[in-house]
Amino acid sequence: MHVCSLTEEAILRPQWPVPANVRAVFTTRQGGCSPAPYESLNLGTHVGDDPAAVAANRTALRQWVGLAPNYLEQVHGTAVLELVEPLNLVPCADGSASAAAGVVCTVMVADCLPILLSDSRGRWVAALHAGWRGLLGTAGVGVVEQGVAAFSTFFQAESRHDAAYQASELIAWLGPCIGPAAFEVGDEVRAAFVASDAGAAACFVAHHGKWLSDLPALARRRLAACGVTRVYGNDGSLPWCTVSNPGRFFSHRRDRVSGRMAACIWLDAGL
Repeated sequence: MHVCSLTEEAILRPQWPVPANVRAVFTTRQGGCSPAPYESLNLGTHVGDDPAAVAANRTALRQWVGLAPNYLEQVHGTAVLELVEPLNLVPCADGSASAAAGVVCTVMVADCLPILLSDSRGRWVAALHAGWRGLLGTAGVGVVEQGVAAFSTFFQAESRHDAAYQASELIAWLGPCIGPAAFEVGDEVRAAFVASDAGAAACFVAHHGKWLSDLPALARRRLAACGVTRVYGNDGSLPWCTVSNPGRFFSHRRDRVSGRMAACIWLDAGL
């Protein structure tokens, strides 16, 4: 029987100026009960780990949060679901958003960039999974644009008197991901980003016939283009790099066989 209990050291708490009712956590690889090479807090059911260990790890996270995370089947796409109540299935999407208290929006990562969003009044939150494909999207519309659109749609529908409440009221937090010294991509990736944003060229550095890409910087550009300028968390420095911190973070690029971490955000019903 697998039993584990999380400690404060196993959890990264976002530092960002959101209202007190906005709660968020990011799990590390520490504090769980999965065996090698998934040691120890693997939350992914699709990576070959012992299902009983994963279930115990998910139970430990649920107990820590006090609510059940709403996991998604992520496909490196751009779909963002609006959740009005906890899920009873696992839909295919790369982000979720909610204005309902107690609904935990959750994405899993192991090199891709987790992006958490909240409005400044604490009435809406979202969790986005942004690998380079999801960030790039199609015709300039990726998971960031879809997440901001979900915010705009909600308030246009529910608060017509508040029409001036725009994306500038959003606050973003970027979690750990593969860092700019480790994320090597080909010409086609750079060309695709630069085609929709010439300034994105500054996020790529030539490296042995390929390019090193700064994923957090690309995300900040996409957020800024949407009007989201208050962005906290991952600045591209080494402590945020999943590849460079094997004792703290899972990394698929580094290990190939790897567990998954989770970024969770929700509105506290008690505040």
